Amino acid sequence: MTTIRRASPPDAEALTMLHLDCWDDAYTGLVPQEILDARREDIPARVAFWAEALEDADPVFLAASQDELVGFAGAGMGRDNDVDTDLELKVLYVRASHWGTGVGYALFEEAVGDRAAYLWVLANNMRAIHFYERQGFRLDGTQDEHDEGLHVRMVRAGT
Repeated sequence: MTTIRRASPPDAEALTMLHLDCWDDAYTGLVPQEILDARREDIPARVAFWAEALEDADPVFLAASQDELVGFAGAGMGRDNDVDTDLELKVLYVRASHWGTGVGYALFEEAVGDRAAYLWVLANNMRAIHFYERQGFRLDGTQDEHDEGLHVRMVRAGT
């Protein structure tokens, strides 16, 4: 059984490790390995980032199964001013061992629900793109190049 709860600053260390593991699961073979390796070089700084982020008003939700964190999601005020919604899905990650179990959908529902929203995803991450398409998101043609690769924006109108 999976439970979902709101994260708080004491979760920062466990969330950091979950985030790193989920990046490895999702992006190995999609982004240069040196980028994945570099993310593990300063774990205390990542813990500090998450501790501060979890104090913000934008909630982050954690999914746990048998006392192990298996995924997380967070949405909040968007950073883009050229879309018709202010809500951005900023993070949604699930351990590979829990892909296809409904955990990602449950986290998505907690973070976004049926509201209008947008998100950025790696252009070559077809697994994620197909997941978001099933939730009603569509590519809007906007792209942004990052070190880890080309990001594309997806947008969904509210229901």
